[in-house]
Order: sequence, then structure tokens, then C-alpha cells
Amino acid sequence: MSKKKKFFILLVIVFIIIQFIRPERNLGKRETENTIFVSNEVGQILQTSCFDCHSNYTVYPWYTNIQPIGWWLNHHVNEGKEELNFSEFETYSLKRKLHKLEEIKEMVDENEMPLPSYLWIHGEAKLTSEQKDVLSKWVLETRKYLADTLSRPKL
Repeated sequence: MSKKKKFFILLVIVFIIIQFIRPERNLGKRETENTIFVSNEVGQILQTSCFDCHSNYTVYPWYTNIQPIGWWLNHHVNEGKEELNFSEFETYSLKRKLHKLEEIKEMVDENEMPLPSYLWIHGEAKLTSEQKDVLSKWVLETRKYLADTLSRPKL
């Protein structure tokens, strides 16, 4: 048997074995008492374009059952949740909420979110200019409301 054939067989065996090493899935509750409160319109936009990577619940496509793709996606989702988790937003400090809202607006305005790699498969998640306007207005209104709570005297 040639070295190339042995190497190919070894690769196939490794590929088969890694199919049994699966990451834990992000299948918690999407909405809890800590989920950010938004209007239906904003909520629909966030759910379609953001929640798979930035909430406690991900809708997994079929190809995540193939390793190492599943590992890569799991790592990506975990990073997204570390950066911003809409399911845990209400647990953030007021300062962090204000900062995250600012980052949301910046990422959307600069077309950095949703990620292009996500949009390859999830074309419906691409934000229209109208959706960007809705999110921008929501961020500005929410930031103003939260900033006003900072300036209110405590009783």
C-alpha cells in the first residue's frame, strides 16, 4: 500500500472519529426575564439577524452536524454571546448597556453585523436600509432613556 493511500485512509478514520466529538449546543431559553425588552418590529429584526449568535438560543443549520464545522460554529456563537447577549442584557450594568447599544449602532451603520460569513447562508438576515434606520432609532431612544435614568435623583 502506498504512503498516499495510507495517509488518505488515516484522514478518513480521523474524520469519522471526530464526528463523535460534538460541542454543547446553545439551546437555552431565548427569552427570559433578563432579555432586552423591545418592540415587535425591533424584536423581529434582532431575532432574524442577531439572535443566532447573540442570545441563549441558536437555530442550527444541518451542516453543524459535520465536524469540524460544528466546532467552528460553536466557538463563533460563544464569542458572539461573550460580546453581546440579548438574552442576558438586563443583567448588564447601566454603563455596559449604554456601551453595547453604542456598539450595536456602530456595527450596523458600518455593515459589520451581521457578519458576511453568516449572510452567505442566511440571506434573510441581511439588514435593509429601513431596518437599519429602525435599529438606529431604537438605539438612540433606548440610550437616551437609559442616560436619563442616570441623571434622575435617587429617592
